[in-house]
Amino acid sequence: MLPVRSFPPSASPDAVALILGSMPGEASLRAQQYYAHPRNGFWPILEQVLAIPRELSYEERLLELRKKRIALWDVLASCVRPGSLDSDIRESTVVPNDFVSFFAEHLLVRTVFFNGAKAEQAWKKYVVPMSPALPDGFRCIRLPSTSPAHAGMSLHRKAEAWKVVRHEAVDSEKED
Repeated sequence: MLPVRSFPPSASPDAVALILGSMPGEASLRAQQYYAHPRNGFWPILEQVLAIPRELSYEERLLELRKKRIALWDVLASCVRPGSLDSDIRESTVVPNDFVSFFAEHLLVRTVFFNGAKAEQAWKKYVVPMSPALPDGFRCIRLPSTSPAHAGMSLHRKAEAWKVVRHEAVDSEKED
């Protein structure tokens, strides 16, 4: 089985926050778009939390996210995973993304939001041991997964938890 590969980050140079998934699922890989599965709650949640209309084209949604100084990426650059479930990722095949370079180019990022437990676990296992110390005040916040596989929580409850992302975007606007 061939490895699946993540997408490049979507980030403006002045990004203050970074939302990280683990690895795009099959629907996203086919579409070459983050969170393309029609039942994934990511874009509907961002519509509620950040007022980014999901009817916009994919490129327009990414642009709106960048305008709010929020970057989007995945923890993993590649891995072998049959299907779309994070639990099926073959750990021995994991290659993390290059966060040393990312943070060197995005010096204002002070908050990382994990889209679910697997993204946070992968960060701690594969990124933290290889990274230099993060700056004082750097925050890592796990949010409920927007995946349809995480059906134990309603979209409304997930959106309530994700409101912390709005506070980051609003706070960055105040600094301008």
